Amino acid sequence: MPDNTSKLTRRRFLTATAGGIVSAGLLNLTPARTLAQESDGDTAAAGGNIIHRTLGRTGLNVPIVSMGVMNASNPEIVQASYEIGIRHFDTAAYYQFGRNEQMVGSVINRLKARDKIVLASKIHTPGQRRGLPPEESKKKLIEACEASLRRLGTDFIDVLYVHDVGDPETVADKAIIEGMEILKEQKKVLYTGVATHTRMNEVIEAVVQGGFYDVVLTAVNFTMAENTALLESIRKAAEQGVAIVAMKALAGGARWPNPQARQNYSSSTIATAALKWVLRNENIATSIPGYTNYEHMQEDFSVARNLEYTDEEKKLLSDNNVKLSLGYCHQCRKCLATCPEGVDIPNLMRTHMYAAQYGNFHQARATLNDIPSGAGLRHCGDCSSCRAQCANTVDIAHRIEELKMIYC
Repeated sequence: MPDNTSKLTRRRFLTATAGGIVSAGLLNLTPARTLAQESDGDTAAAGGNIIHRTLGRTGLNVPIVSMGVMNASNPEIVQASYEIGIRHFDTAAYYQFGRNEQMVGSVINRLKARDKIVLASKIHTPGQRRGLPPEESKKKLIEACEASLRRLGTDFIDVLYVHDVGDPETVADKAIIEGMEILKEQKKVLYTGVATHTRMNEVIEAVVQGGFYDVVLTAVNFTMAENTALLESIRKAAEQGVAIVAMKALAGGARWPNPQARQNYSSSTIATAALKWVLRNENIATSIPGYTNYEHMQEDFSVARNLEYTDEEKKLLSDNNVKLSLGYCHQCRKCLATCPEGVDIPNLMRTHMYAAQYGNFHQARATLNDIPSGAGLRHCGDCSSCRAQCANTVDIAHRIEELKMIYC
């Protein structure tokens, strides 16, 4: 569960960073200004330059660590992220019922930093697009984008994703593509993408073959090290100029209290090792770890300057017990064939992750509500037939039982 109560307050954060600035001989600048200078390529006081990569054929250049804002509700964390050097912020119309976009937009506008950041958002979820005739789908997509622009307080979005794409058919959907083309012609969107949690390699392959979308936001983390199909799809996409942005890099929230994973390793080691594993793959442009306090912000961004593993991180990444104890659902969907009731188990596992690991009950409820009628939580008969099919030994039955306690 995210630690929303940090021992590091904004004042202490600025004081601590100012200490480093003094030692660097930059006392005449404010902490915010100096940190912003560092992000533009200046040498930092310690740890070297921030590593930047290009978002594929978009040409946009960003630090390898960005901010996933989904779980954050404190605008000061967003501002501090900008001040420390983050230049890419990822939000969605779906997050916190639009309030997340409002918060991100208000901070960016207050800092007058719109021309210095890459802003990404997501619209048109499965529940919102399911069953719509083509013209209605196109209309809803355009309206959703315009609503996001109003909440963000901007004239354009750098990267606009179709939210939660889990099949190649949606990638090729002509109505969605036509809607995106209209938004690009109107200069309301610069680049387009898809966000995918499931069947990731198939979705990425479809994006490469289709040639329309510029960016893929995909789940990828060290528990997927043996998923050669996904890693190969990522490589092919990068070769073709499709930018890959990583989400779920911490394997669904490595900071939540997990006695098995944390028995021999600190939560800090788990977080930095997991991020480094993802970002050492140069086919991945940047990652969007989510955090809600200053300590985790600094922890995550520390890897932006140095991707070399520490001995402790190497030990963790070679410890198979850690991967298993994290219990990360790979969304492989093998469990679906065993369910006699046709329950959407992968999305229930995402719901559990948002609720129990992220502590984000808004997103958990939204994900639960997006599951089609007849495939939801109430239809699970607790037979546990799904458990035997899980390649990553996730205790599916226990997690569904916990969800029932919360939502039924």
